Amino acid sequence: MPRHETIVTFDELSSKDPKVKYGAAKTLLSLARTNPAEVYPQRDYLVTLLDSENNILKWTAIDVIGCLACVDKDKNVADVTGRLVAFLNSGKMITANHAVSALAHFAEAYPEQREAITEELLKVEHYTYDTEECRNIAMGNVITAIGPYFPALQNKHNVLRFARRQANNSRHATAKKAQAFLKKYSSERRLPLPRV
Repeated sequence: MPRHETIVTFDELSSKDPKVKYGAAKTLLSLARTNPAEVYPQRDYLVTLLDSENNILKWTAIDVIGCLACVDKDKNVADVTGRLVAFLNSGKMITANHAVSALAHFAEAYPEQREAITEELLKVEHYTYDTEECRNIAMGNVITAIGPYFPALQNKHNVLRFARRQANNSRHATAKKAQAFLKKYSSERRLPLPRV
């Protein structure tokens, strides 16, 4: 059977030619978003890329693994949760933001992990990144990431408290995300707005 033209080979991802390597990474991520089942057989190799010293490959692996959660019927990818959580406190905002997105996919795909993942995401508020602005960006991304699965959470109050604290965030975009989140969920779910 001929190889599908969009399947990325390991040789391409490890190529010394940046055009080949990063072109393959881009193709892999695009395919994972549109057809994760086609990428799923490469999951073990992708997990090894989490240790890559090349940030582009590491970030691609984080994103792709997040996409694979929705087709992980045997929970083979679920075991990587702890690795993704560790990236939240890596000190690097970009790495943390990729992990936030992937963990949100995990929270949707693995209901048994949803509450624990959410608590880990909320800890971003207390982590140190290169600048305070980096932390503010990460917190805004946490709010965005939790939004799609928030109605399925049992413990909503911790998230609402987090959002309320960020409603006056010094970063305008983060404050706006928090305000929109509170407006949507404190009214639609008829939950009392918790105190900080």
